[in-house]
Amino acid sequence: MSNHVPNEARVISLRPPGARPQAARPATAPPHRRPPARAVKEPLWRDLVGDVLRRERLAQERTLKDVADEARISMPYLSEVERGRKEASSEVLAAAAHALGLSLGDLLSRAQGELIRVTSRYSGGSRRAASPSSSEGLCMAA
Repeated sequence: MSNHVPNEARVISLRPPGARPQAARPATAPPHRRPPARAVKEPLWRDLVGDVLRRERLAQERTLKDVADEARISMPYLSEVERGRKEASSEVLAAAAHALGLSLGDLLSRAQGELIRVTSRYSGGSRRAASPSSSEGLCMAA
């Protein structure tokens, strides 16, 4: 017969060390802070850029194949970029933008404007308003 305590070696705690269940907290503990009811994740940059590319392509009534061929990138990859599934390089973004008659700066500026518009909706306008053409703002490192 083994002299180790049953189940003790098999118990794996899922709580961080020192954490206690909610019911075991003393009455003097501060109440648990809840996140705001409308906690919404900020959009990812790749989603914003993809949305701008897709909107511009559709506004020009062009097919995914047409733009991908002109940009010299694969159609499935451009589709993934438009859907925000791929983090495209600056070279790929520039090629897609040029195929749509935009510069890379135009594409990024439009994505920045979209970011400002979307995030100001969730912050209640508490951030300082900025326009996409302001000299402050966009800084992108690759």
